[in-house]
Amino acid sequence: MSTSSVSENESRAIWANKLNKCYYQAEQLDKFMHLQAEVDCLLQQLQSMKRQNVSATHKEE
Repeated sequence: MSTSSVSENESRAIWANKLNKCYYQAEQLDKFMHLQAEVDCLLQQLQSMKRQNVSATHKEE
């Protein structure tokens, strides 16, 4: 095996490793964004329920 083919193999391995990291980072970012959207939705639902509860309480008084 020549020096250039070893160097090429190392370059390919480094490149593949970087691609792998980018893919996983993108996948994690995608999961985070989905979780953030879900949290935002749940927060809106909670705030709506609180407003309904406050409204119902005021009507009873």
